[in-house]
Amino acid sequence: MTTALITGSTAGIGAAFARRLAAQGHNLVLVARDTKRLGEQATELHDRHGIEAEVLAADLSTDEGIAAVEARLGDRTHPVDLLVNNAGFGNKGRYLEVSMADELTMLKVHIEAVLRLTSAATGSMRSRGRGGVINVASVAAFVPRGTYGASKAWVVQFTQGAAKDLAGSGVRLMALCPGFVRTEFHQRAGMGTDNIPGWLWLDADKLVAAALADLARGKTVSIPDPRYKALMGVVKLTPRGLLGGVSSRTGRKYGPQ
Repeated sequence: MTTALITGSTAGIGAAFARRLAAQGHNLVLVARDTKRLGEQATELHDRHGIEAEVLAADLSTDEGIAAVEARLGDRTHPVDLLVNNAGFGNKGRYLEVSMADELTMLKVHIEAVLRLTSAATGSMRSRGRGGVINVASVAAFVPRGTYGASKAWVVQFTQGAAKDLAGSGVRLMALCPGFVRTEFHQRAGMGTDNIPGWLWLDADKLVAAALADLARGKTVSIPDPRYKALMGVVKLTPRGLLGGVSSRTGRKYGPQ
C-alpha cells in the first residue's frame, strides 16, 4: 500500500483528498494544527476504509512545524509516495489593510512551506524512481490581485519549473488551481460569501477526483472544472492592464465582506 501525506487535512480540499485516497486504499499521514480534529479524522478513516492513518500536528507558519513535516517526508524507512501541499489561508482586506505580520505568515505557509516540503518529498521520491506532488494553488494565480494571488502564482510557476527539472525521474508534480470551493476557507478568514453566484462554487470531492485524474495523465497544471477553464481562457486573452482593473472590481464584488 502506498502512503500519501496531506497538509491541511482536516477541512475542505485537504479533507476531500483524505477521503478519496483512503477510499482508494492509500495509507495516510494527516497534517494539521488541531490535534483533536486530526485524531478524530484518523479514527474515522481507519474504521471506514481499513487504512493506516498517522497524525502529525504541525503549524506550517513556523520553522518547527515545517521541519517536523520535512523530517517525516525524509523518512526513507516509511516513504511517502504522494504529497499534497494543501495548507493555506486568506487574509481579509486589500493590500496595506492587512498587517505585515499576517502577509508574511501567508508567504511562509504558501511559499516557504511548499518549497521546503516539495524538496523534502521529491528528493526521496527521485531516489526511488516514483512519486507525486500536488501543490494546491488557485485560479487567483492567473489574475493580478493582492498577496494571495501573487503567492499562488509562485506556486504554479515553481511547480511547473520543478516538474520540468524532474522530467524522466518518475516523479510527477502538478499545481492544482481551483476556484471557489465550499469549504471553511472563507469563514476562517472572516469573508462573506453571500454575494458569490452559485454557479461559481465547486464541490470539493468532485474537484479532488478530477485533480487525481489530471495527475495520472501527467498534467503539470490542473484547472479541474469546465467553467473555470473557460474563464481562464478569457483571462489569457485579456490585456494585463485591463485585467488588473477587472480583477480589482471583481474582488470588490465577490471578495471579502
